[in-house]
Amino acid sequence: MTNAVKIKGKIEYILEAKAVSANLSEAQYSQLYRYFSTTDCSIAILTNGIQIWFFTDLDAPNKLDSNPFFKFDLFDYNDNDLKELEKFHHDRFSIEDIKSSASTLKRMKAAISSIEAQFNEPDDEFVRMISKGFYDGKMTASVVLEFKPIIKRAFEDLVRQKIQKRLTAAFNENVNIPTIKDIDSVTQLSEDADGIETTGEEIDGFNIVRAIGAEVADISRIVMRDQKSYCGINFDDNNRKPIVRLHLNSKTKFLTIFDADKAGTRFDIVQVTDIFKAKNQIVSVIQSYLKNGAS
Repeated sequence: MTNAVKIKGKIEYILEAKAVSANLSEAQYSQLYRYFSTTDCSIAILTNGIQIWFFTDLDAPNKLDSNPFFKFDLFDYNDNDLKELEKFHHDRFSIEDIKSSASTLKRMKAAISSIEAQFNEPDDEFVRMISKGFYDGKMTASVVLEFKPIIKRAFEDLVRQKIQKRLTAAFNENVNIPTIKDIDSVTQLSEDADGIETTGEEIDGFNIVRAIGAEVADISRIVMRDQKSYCGINFDDNNRKPIVRLHLNSKTKFLTIFDADKAGTRFDIVQVTDIFKAKNQIVSVIQSYLKNGAS
């Protein structure tokens, strides 16, 4: 079903609605293309009621772009997404502002894609460019080969430090980071504490998980229960709502991360800050408990 929306007497965008079960990435929306080229509108919207995809004509005038410039998901959004969505409000609608934002978003996506490619596997030219800042010798093929894993590791460490700094800053706005001395005031430990020693690494791991969870939930709902064989972190201090178990008391460190069905998956780490690498999985399980709050 395709509809047109008028603002101040002018058709500003058209919308095609699919079934809620439809996968938008696989959906056919030829009507949207056809109507877009035959009207004066500048925005086309494709939705299944949960996901909302916004298109325009950045690539060629009056021809709908093949890729959306903005996607909004009712079950997965952040403050920046809401700010973008506000631009489509009747009282704020400005096609000039929207198309300018669309162009910026498109370039940002391209930039992110390029950076991500270099992050995953830096090419020779990128390695040469970065190495010029600290290496004065000739950049031969063997030097590039030697520096490539170093640049990749430096890139990963820089991103990890940036993430940790931002999450810790957000965390500190809500609560002081606990130390070994005051851990009892902010966590619930096992009732049978015999033989249980809460280590500094476990405190750090708990803080990292709470910092990650602070993006989607009140951190007071993320609670630690230390056990003899692992350090458990649960939602709402409920053993039936496990988020992650920290296994940090041996040479081989790993996490057990739970999903919405409470199935645990092993996630190996080298150091405690590697928990940040599991951010998506941790956020996902917390969101699942938020959606099913009554369970």
